[in-house]
Amino acid sequence: MIGLDRIIENALLEDIHTGDITTLAVVPETRKVRARLVAKEPMILAGIKIAARVFHYLDNTIEFSSPHSDGSGLKAGDNIAEIFGDAALLLQGERVALNLLQRMCGIATLTSQFVAEVKGTGAKVVDTRKTTPGLRQLEKYAVRLGGGMNHRTGLYDGVLIKENHIIAAGGITVAIQRAKDYIPHTMKIEIETETLAQVAEALAAGADIIMLDNMDKETMKKAVEIIAGKAVVEASGGVSLLTIRGIAETGVDLISVGALTHSARAMDISMLMEDI
Repeated sequence: MIGLDRIIENALLEDIHTGDITTLAVVPETRKVRARLVAKEPMILAGIKIAARVFHYLDNTIEFSSPHSDGSGLKAGDNIAEIFGDAALLLQGERVALNLLQRMCGIATLTSQFVAEVKGTGAKVVDTRKTTPGLRQLEKYAVRLGGGMNHRTGLYDGVLIKENHIIAAGGITVAIQRAKDYIPHTMKIEIETETLAQVAEALAAGADIIMLDNMDKETMKKAVEIIAGKAVVEASGGVSLLTIRGIAETGVDLISVGALTHSARAMDISMLMEDI
């Protein structure tokens, strides 16, 4: 994964900085230990190789093994991984490895819950750019493990004309035309709409994907009827586990959920050392 070591290096530097004072003070040099990563609650596993890489970044002789692969369902009490190596280095890597693993498992688990809610409707759950700065690549990977799909990665790989772009450009039609004139034929154009009149204008202007932003369900249904398969339809805005099923049943193709990454709770995982 491109940039992974840079993420890990920055996280370790932030935590260890000039030295782990507690470990330097109390842990004998060359002390070897075994440790287990243990799930304290049910979850979808995401980031096991990331956790392993944290320890191997500190010492590539540390032994790290897991009976599970990313995307596996875990229950409370399951051993996620076993680790053997220098005690000081395991202690220095513990928090960074757990922070990343807990965060990614939380996103995958929450995503799986949203995906389960739309089962059978034909709608797909997608993420947004509302990610933790510096961790977008990891968090979008976790979304995929939870059964969701990725929206654009960043500002560089997709056209999404939002409300402020429309205002700055001078209107929906002119914004779409300018985008068509600028991008290659291989790239699609998505535009955000808030009213049925905007939906009709976006469709007439040739948008490939029309986002229905913060519309109520009845308005969404009418928008889907207007679009009639001539463009992909995405619903967005304030989507929760309580509302997503109803949104999916309006006939939209995609439902973007910022909560997948900005509101996922970190899963409870512990590292437990064993005396040998």
